Amino acid sequence: MSARHGAALALALLAPAGAALAQNAPTPASASAPASGDAAWRRCAALGDDNQARLACFDQWAGQQAWQAPGASAKAGAAGAGETGQGADASAVALPVDARLPATRIIDVASSAGCRDTQYSDISRFWELESGTDCGTFSFRGYRPITVSVVASDSVNRQPSSDAEDRTAADITPYRRTENRIQLSVRTKLAQGMLTRGHPTLKDSLWFGYTQQSHWQLFSPNISRPFRTTDHEPEVIYVYPTDAQLPFGWRWRYSGVGLVHQSNGQSNPLSRSWNRAYLMTGMELDNRWSLRARIWKRLPENQRSDDNPGISDYIGRGEVQVFWNVDKDNTLGATVRHSLSGTGRGSARLEWLQTLGTGLGGGKSNLRLHTQLFSGYGDSMIDYNHKRTVLSLGLSLVDF
Repeated sequence: MSARHGAALALALLAPAGAALAQNAPTPASASAPASGDAAWRRCAALGDDNQARLACFDQWAGQQAWQAPGASAKAGAAGAGETGQGADASAVALPVDARLPATRIIDVASSAGCRDTQYSDISRFWELESGTDCGTFSFRGYRPITVSVVASDSVNRQPSSDAEDRTAADITPYRRTENRIQLSVRTKLAQGMLTRGHPTLKDSLWFGYTQQSHWQLFSPNISRPFRTTDHEPEVIYVYPTDAQLPFGWRWRYSGVGLVHQSNGQSNPLSRSWNRAYLMTGMELDNRWSLRARIWKRLPENQRSDDNPGISDYIGRGEVQVFWNVDKDNTLGATVRHSLSGTGRGSARLEWLQTLGTGLGGGKSNLRLHTQLFSGYGDSMIDYNHKRTVLSLGLSLVDF
């Protein structure tokens, strides 16, 4: 936080007391009319109990004072230091001199940790919904967990097939049911404050995310340990902070829209891909429970380019995620996808994340022991119409 914002915050906190003293104290006969800066000070102080509005008013006033008279600010800071015997602060903001207001010393507030500031909720920090959770644009952040895990399943798709013409493998490959899974997932904020410009606290944002998941036949030396499949998933996401109180203590935090492409980058007959547009929303109960939901619509393709007809009837058309922070080191989660049609297909995933070690400065580490149990369709694009149950155990990096 800059000195200007620190000064504005302190002024906003001190303003009600200063305003009350100014009203009760007698006006000296020789006092002249207040200067324009003094008038702005009084206008901000008169905002009373509206803390956000008062802070925004003082923030604007402090910026004008620092821009108009930087020399005066430095002199005021040096004069205050001379009176108290302390070192001068060249970044101090000059205050209007008024005999009716008590002398105060402005103390700069400690800088914010932004999206890593744990005084804010997980959802707020994840999507940077408030000014205090802002980590700026074009910096890399985690999206889905970055994971390395060992996977054991009840079946493996040795001859992938599809209802589309020329999309069924000609041969059976002797894959093993045990393999290694690697997931990379990052995102960056492209823009912010587009529709919430001027709001003192809330910020909307536009993001680009990319997720890659590879299934590596690490335990199959007889077939030279190939990668069975690798999925690529770039997407663009817009998030709007829709803050509202809900029944039973829940709080509605955001809504959003997205556009996502997912494919395995293979040629025929193993090519699989689709494009979707989705709506999403999220809510939380304190910082213990969070609920997130998405519903999507597949973008149409012509018959010749459709690698996987009817994929929505297998993977689904929507999902609901629930996470419970059991304590500071353990999180339980459940994700359910459904086709929202008569087929009744979809999937369910249960997961447990346990914090390992400590982070810099003794804080919470980003490393998790990650256990997952999945059952259903769409564990990968090549498996979109292949149902299986998978248990995975590995390490994940989250929240960076």
